[in-house]
Amino acid sequence: MTRYNSTQLAYRILAGFDKHLRLYNRITLEAKDRFIRQDWGAVQTAQKARIRLYSEQVNQLIQSLLEQLDTPVISTELWRDTKAAYTRLLRGHPQAELAETFFNSLFSRLFQHRGLDNQHLYLLTDAPSRPPFAPETISQWRHLGDNPTGAIAELLAPARFIVPFEDLERDLELLWQRLAPLVEEQGLERIELVDSVFYRNQGAYLVGRLIGPKGFVPLCLPIRHGSGGLYIDAVLTSDDDLSIVFSFTRAYFMVYTERPSVLTSYLKQLMPNKTWDELYTAIGFQKHGKTEFYRLFLNHLERSHDQFVVAPGIRGMVMAVFTLPSLRIVFKIIKDEFAPPKDSNKAQVKEKYELVKQHDRVGRMADTQEYSNFAIPRHRFDPELLEELARVAPSELEIGEEQVVFRHLYVERRMVPLNIYLDEADEAQLDAAMMDYGLAIKQLASANIFPGDMLFKNFGVTRHGRVVFYDYDEISYMTECNFRAIPKPRYPEDEWAAEPWYSVAPMDIFPEEFGRFLLARKPIRDAFMRHHANLLTPEYWRTLQDRIKQDQIPEFYPYNRSCRLRTTF
Repeated sequence: MTRYNSTQLAYRILAGFDKHLRLYNRITLEAKDRFIRQDWGAVQTAQKARIRLYSEQVNQLIQSLLEQLDTPVISTELWRDTKAAYTRLLRGHPQAELAETFFNSLFSRLFQHRGLDNQHLYLLTDAPSRPPFAPETISQWRHLGDNPTGAIAELLAPARFIVPFEDLERDLELLWQRLAPLVEEQGLERIELVDSVFYRNQGAYLVGRLIGPKGFVPLCLPIRHGSGGLYIDAVLTSDDDLSIVFSFTRAYFMVYTERPSVLTSYLKQLMPNKTWDELYTAIGFQKHGKTEFYRLFLNHLERSHDQFVVAPGIRGMVMAVFTLPSLRIVFKIIKDEFAPPKDSNKAQVKEKYELVKQHDRVGRMADTQEYSNFAIPRHRFDPELLEELARVAPSELEIGEEQVVFRHLYVERRMVPLNIYLDEADEAQLDAAMMDYGLAIKQLASANIFPGDMLFKNFGVTRHGRVVFYDYDEISYMTECNFRAIPKPRYPEDEWAAEPWYSVAPMDIFPEEFGRFLLARKPIRDAFMRHHANLLTPEYWRTLQDRIKQDQIPEFYPYNRSCRLRTTF
């Protein structure tokens, strides 16, 4: 006999959500102290802890409920009534949309993701519609007037960081030199900044707008530590610049807000091309980002008619990847068997994807969302695609008369595969892409990630022209690798032998071999060697390993050098 009626159960679930949010906010609020202390190791630890927190709290609550419930059955009035009671409790709740997602997570795990429909879950939200754009509730503004630097300083509130600025007057003069032409050209009169500070890695970000009678311009001011105190590092004044800062290739921000829906509505004004799921995810509510994406997906299916097809690019040995042409997303499922020389298994691949989720992606690895029992109408599949999926991953899908259900699936932003981009690029585009490709590898390595398979097909190019890695089944920590030079042949015949004349352990890496697989085309080889010839030497990789072992955590700037206020650093 259950010890809960529906109302009591609803209260218990909401109490579980409130506990999770308290713990989540505690980690988030401590971001300021970590920034002040420049404790970058603690920043990375806190990032991982906050990501794990959600599942830990859901699992604890499930365990507690199982001890006090009869064997849970989906098709009972208890859960339908519980959802109704929970909805009543959420009226006026400042985080209602997040609480709905928490309810969904608990129910889904309790019933192994089966029976997912709107009578039991919030597939469609019962929360009020998107809040109106209300900047006055989360921000402050000042007139620029005759003393613009004074107005900016007052709004900046430098005392909030406790640590003094190196030379705030200098920074404000440099800042105003950049802003003055824009202010004059567009007739801007006010500056507005969100009260909350956005913390990530080694930076603190102030976000807001410059406002005039004809509209506004987005504004972002990154603040960093210098040798003598804080300084304003850059000024960003376009939605494209902000979009890169809030990219799906970056770690989630630590930013405290009592009303996430109001903050995301504000950010949506600044970055209209960002979807709601991207914005919630960027500020750390990635689980609700999943909910927002699923709702967007269902809505898109209703408004579109195209079919799912194989995603452009070379077919992978581990993942089967498909896409809906009208939606800028790819769907990835793990194959049942991997073609040689792949020797990993499904569990190991899932571990790699979880590693990327928790690791600092440094702007070079695509974030993914993981789903279970993801249903798609069968008639939306190209028959050849469905046949291929059934052949390579039969254990991952159930094909019914009306729908196809994927037992396990990843969702990721669609990009142009680098190999396709290079085939179509002109000389300048090819040179820029190879420059950024090498930078991507170096930045991943500096963050203690060795990509493993560095073939161009495993990288994509974003709409901003950035090269991003997205194939994770062979990644490892740099500190696990042994970078070696190829020993000199003992005899001339050694170079022609079918097998190497030297021993090779599982984690041995020979950078000299990279060029053999990557640089067959002369234009590509020439561009690569101009910019990144050192990637072909074991010494370069060993130097990076030494820095990592000494806990030298580099900073990666999520904006162009041209946005920075000082030309020498």
